[in-house]
Amino acid sequence: MICLCAAVLLGSSGPSLLAQSPTARIVSAANAFLSTLTEQQRRRVVYAFNDEQQRARWSNFPIGMVPRGGISLKEMSAAQSSAAMALLSAALSKRGFEKVQQIMEGDERNKIAEGSRQDGKGKGGKGGDPGFGKDNYYISMLGQPSETNPWMLQFGGHHLAVNLTISGARGILTPTLTGAQPALYQADGKTVRPLGQESDKAVALLNALDQNQRKQAVLNYRVADLVLGPGADGKTIQPEGLKASNLNEKQQAMLLDLISEWAGIVHETAAAARMAELKADINDTWFAWRGSTNVTEGTNIASYYRIQGPHLVIEYAPQGLGGDPSNHIHTMYRDPTNDYGRKPNSK
Repeated sequence: MICLCAAVLLGSSGPSLLAQSPTARIVSAANAFLSTLTEQQRRRVVYAFNDEQQRARWSNFPIGMVPRGGISLKEMSAAQSSAAMALLSAALSKRGFEKVQQIMEGDERNKIAEGSRQDGKGKGGKGGDPGFGKDNYYISMLGQPSETNPWMLQFGGHHLAVNLTISGARGILTPTLTGAQPALYQADGKTVRPLGQESDKAVALLNALDQNQRKQAVLNYRVADLVLGPGADGKTIQPEGLKASNLNEKQQAMLLDLISEWAGIVHETAAAARMAELKADINDTWFAWRGSTNVTEGTNIASYYRIQGPHLVIEYAPQGLGGDPSNHIHTMYRDPTNDYGRKPNSK
């Protein structure tokens, strides 16, 4: 079982950790996690910082289809898995960590549903085992944790790929993939929508557009899935849709609020710096929509949308194969100028 309680996440030295800078806190949590591993496990977790193969070894597919590097939560002891999740909690915002937990819990429900089939024909892995479930998420690092030298934290599995490059005070979360299947489920008597705000805020923005703005925003061709998803590193696309310079101040604020659902996954200090950059770009940012415009807040949309700016590409792509597209969602968050924190002296 993965313990995610606050006491475990903070650890016995919680107050002193909270007094540290975000980078120092993440490095402390990373070293605490590494200290729980055996030498053999550490060799599997830590890669060279310039290992391009491992850097790009992430996907929305289950691990039975696309193996990940590092080690899985399934392979860890309770203390090791708690330390791994404490590291992730330190690296992400409160809402970002909650989103990750909800995605993982949804995949646990995939595991239960797949297991109930008992037909040995599950999607992906051998013997009908697709590798669903919240134990089938992997953690790895590129480079050694450091407050000064760049290094990278990776955490992911089915419908999740967190790629966080830490370089001094900078935290670059692109490229990161978040998805959900199911994108709506019940837990403890409550409705859970891991990507609910990504849907609701997009609907609110669309409904705030006037007829002429909406006409510019809506694309006239089908988009089936992520254009810049896994395997598309370095690929670029032309901006389309409605340019945000044609939005009023309130509409621009709504667009920035929607963007924050991705930029705000990382810890708050890095998120604030990222949002300042994206706010400065707002007049050169575009919003494009494909699919039904007859949408309401509170239910997951079945339409694709894209947000694109000089330092940003966000995609929201419901999946139409094998059921309700609103209940199976892929999203992508990239900075085509600085994925993996490659841009020198970026702020």
